[in-house]
Amino acid sequence: MDREDQKNFRKWFKPSWSYVTGAVLLSVLQVITLIVTQEPLGITSAFSYWAIRLQDVLGFGTPAQLTMVTQLLGARETLWFEENLVTLRNLGIILGALLSALLASQFRLKKIKSGQQALTALLGGLLMGYGSSIAAGCNIGAFFSGIGSMSLSGWVFGLFLFIGAFIGGKLLIRFLI
Repeated sequence: MDREDQKNFRKWFKPSWSYVTGAVLLSVLQVITLIVTQEPLGITSAFSYWAIRLQDVLGFGTPAQLTMVTQLLGARETLWFEENLVTLRNLGIILGALLSALLASQFRLKKIKSGQQALTALLGGLLMGYGSSIAAGCNIGAFFSGIGSMSLSGWVFGLFLFIGAFIGGKLLIRFLI
């Protein structure tokens, strides 16, 4: 890279983007997602698809069970991996986050400090997954897509999301840090 290329690289990728830039980009991506998939942004619906496929690959499911799940979840959950747009979007989010961290020189592998930290992270992930399953969606679908579609539920969810994050942060500081 010559000096001009390095200067442009540092200008666009090294510093953090402003909140306004991030909000505009997220809004544009939300509109593109809505146009392409004909549904608002969501993430957790792919988990049921992954579970069905894993069950099928491991040989635990029967055709009758797959039919029942298809009726409950909808036909799109039985699509092949590369045909499921939610799965492709999730992979894009994961790869995009990795690429962003790499381009900003912020990618780090951190050592797990203790068994308590690992157990807490595992328990937190399981609770988040369970909560998104019983809520029929995650914070992306409830908050981002809700507000984007001018739904009152998105704003109510945002209020309680803020309250929960505040309380969770206080508990984290008190018991784990």
